[in-house]
Amino acid sequence: METTTYKIYSTISQLPSSWDTVASENAFLQTSYLKVLDKSAPTNMQCFYIGIFENTELIGVALAQYLDVNKLESFGERDQCLKTYVRNFVFKNFASHVLFLGNNMITGQNGYVFNKNMDFKSISELLVACADEIIKYFKSKNTKIHIVSFKDFYQHCADELKKFDFASMYEFNTQPNMIFDLNPNWKTNEDYIAAFSKKYRDQYKRAHKKIEGITNRELTWEEIVSNEERIYELYHHVAKNAPFNTFFLAENHFSSFKKQCGDRFKLVGYFLEEKLVGFHTLLLNGTVLETYFLGYDEQVQKEKMLYLNMLYNMTKFGIDNQFKKIIFGRTALEIKSSIGAAPLLMTGFIYHTNKWVDKLMPKLFPRLEPTVVWQQRHPFKEH
Repeated sequence: METTTYKIYSTISQLPSSWDTVASENAFLQTSYLKVLDKSAPTNMQCFYIGIFENTELIGVALAQYLDVNKLESFGERDQCLKTYVRNFVFKNFASHVLFLGNNMITGQNGYVFNKNMDFKSISELLVACADEIIKYFKSKNTKIHIVSFKDFYQHCADELKKFDFASMYEFNTQPNMIFDLNPNWKTNEDYIAAFSKKYRDQYKRAHKKIEGITNRELTWEEIVSNEERIYELYHHVAKNAPFNTFFLAENHFSSFKKQCGDRFKLVGYFLEEKLVGFHTLLLNGTVLETYFLGYDEQVQKEKMLYLNMLYNMTKFGIDNQFKKIIFGRTALEIKSSIGAAPLLMTGFIYHTNKWVDKLMPKLFPRLEPTVVWQQRHPFKEH
């Protein structure tokens, strides 16, 4: 590692010119997306961009995010009980300043990318060194980082990292990432529907019938801007009813995203009698279709099975445009499995900067993370 160095940047304008060449494999590390974070990150988030060099050549890029959980209006309003009260108290006092190495806003291994083979010993040393430097930076500003989390690794990467600097950290698995590997033989949406067993074909037909009267179409940047307040209201309704939150998007997030990423970012609006009642978003990431945030009117969602129809529509888009897989992310695991997505376990590592609290991490962490009980569905005939 003698010749490997890193540099931490706090603004996009400082990034080396070869950044996007190195990040070409991952849209969530390219400057067009990082500019979205720069211009419209959640109000309680600050981003850091890490360049990794071999001598003077940029060979890797990574993302870190600092979150001040104190600035949050709600940690998730669904579970109003003593457990929530205790969790919120603990968060405010022992875990309100959190540093993520990776992207806390999305699911998947999107924290770093290299354009050459790197051994896991070097990767683990680099990630830990970057975290230490950012902790020092905040200390100089009189802010104490409580928790450091290295987020979302595939199991084989996690196993390798554990052999080195990550060995002493608490390893955790939260909800799995729901991934739909699309069958390459499906050329049309009809092929997909034909693959369902009777029960799930009936579910598709029922959902399709329910949504009659609602139209959907992709919105232009201008339309996103003129509907921004309504889009945010629909997003915010869904976000605040999630079981657990560490951030809320900024109100201009979706228009910023469209402006920076153009055709690679799609926001599809759902209209009932000309009124916007829901939306979903997608990011085209090479051969992978990434689902992003969505929102809906609760009443319409119940009556029209809007959420399920959104999942079907995103799948149709993936098949029509011959993507290899769709990343559906965490949450709503059962309904996502009913359309064909399957769970992939993601691993994270976490430590508390207070070594006494850190010793309690194996006891504390499972109490802070809401447990999800769900049943995987198998919608296709071969099951």
